[in-house]
Amino acid sequence: MTKLETLFRRASALAGRSFAELAADQGIRVPADLRRHKGWVGQLLEGALGAAAGSQALQDFPDLGVELKTIPLDQRGRPLETTFVCTTPLTHVDDLTWENSNVRNKLQCVLWIPIDGRRHIPLAERTVGTAFFWQPSEAQELQLKRDWQEHMDRIALGQVEQITAHQGDVLQLRPKAANGRIKTEAIGAHGRLIRTLPRGFYLKTNFTWQIICETFSMQPEGPTE
Repeated sequence: MTKLETLFRRASALAGRSFAELAADQGIRVPADLRRHKGWVGQLLEGALGAAAGSQALQDFPDLGVELKTIPLDQRGRPLETTFVCTTPLTHVDDLTWENSNVRNKLQCVLWIPIDGRRHIPLAERTVGTAFFWQPSEAQELQLKRDWQEHMDRIALGQVEQITAHQGDVLQLRPKAANGRIKTEAIGAHGRLIRTLPRGFYLKTNFTWQIICETFSMQPEGPTE
């Protein structure tokens, strides 16, 4: 059995298990909710599967070239929120291309793990769904590349603060910071450096819904956004 097959078998074995059970396996406490614990579920599953990269600019399983992404779903199986891909470079962007971007690196092969995202269910009782591998089709990569290029062009032109989450068909750019006091350097008007909120790339829910429908042979019932 290959390492990739072993990883998929371990991920598949998590299906149906509750967060409380997985936390007990790792000797950690389940928080009451996720308001002050964003990323806790992802860390829980990383721990269960032995992901190594942490917050580095690498895939979660760098020796396999695999990124782990959780996706909370509602009672109909639809994504409840956008999916964080990686932080966005806001300076020294002239030499960046789609081919050497961290977005492309992170999305070359994704191990998706759906989770119960229904907020009326206590966090400890929520369960893990059926894991699946995904690699972007040629058409999907073109969509991602087009959005990435549009965002990066605007960053290079000093327009980062004019970019909104509504822009991009499948890939959006929006602030990513624990609070509004966290600032980083970015290119501003006339090439001068400014201080602004860090930004992150996120997959829009219409795109992840498309991925789910294709994977499980479901018929989309219309846009999620």
